[in-house]
Amino acid sequence: MTRTDGPHPQDASLRPEHVAERAFFATRWLAAPLYLGLAVGLIVIPVKFFQLAWGLLAHVFILQFDDVFVGILDLIDLVMLANLLLIVMFSGYENFVSRLDIRDHPDFPSWIGHVTFGDIKLKLMASIVAMSGIHLLADFIRVDAMTNRALAWTVGIHLAFVASGVLLSVMDRLMEPAGGHPASATDH
Repeated sequence: MTRTDGPHPQDASLRPEHVAERAFFATRWLAAPLYLGLAVGLIVIPVKFFQLAWGLLAHVFILQFDDVFVGILDLIDLVMLANLLLIVMFSGYENFVSRLDIRDHPDFPSWIGHVTFGDIKLKLMASIVAMSGIHLLADFIRVDAMTNRALAWTVGIHLAFVASGVLLSVMDRLMEPAGGHPASATDH
């Protein structure tokens, strides 16, 4: 039996609405070069890491403990930045552009397919708070070389990051449905 009261399925793809929706959906690929640009940024981090590490090693016998401590904190900061960059690159690409077709690779991280946009926001904020804490700790180690105003600004900015992180976490928790996973339009 042939149906004559509505458009045929092949005709649906020619409707202006369908063409516009497909074109709109295809614009997600405009973000792909941005994630590639983050990969370029990832190249910079190991260079700076080894530059700092070399500086520590070259002066290991003349550096004071506080300088070594701050240098190690700087190395930790760079590692955290690299980890954050990887999370944003992989999960952002997978959440907003396209699935990564490398799931059968033996080194494929299991977390990639499970990080939602809400998770990215929380991980980003937690990383910012942790990096801010590292800088605050480094400033307290060098407290004699800092003005009270500079130290107050450092503490204030860190507390603003902490408060923002807590508020973001609370908002995410409030948006979470009874099932336990945050409601997100980008969940797969």
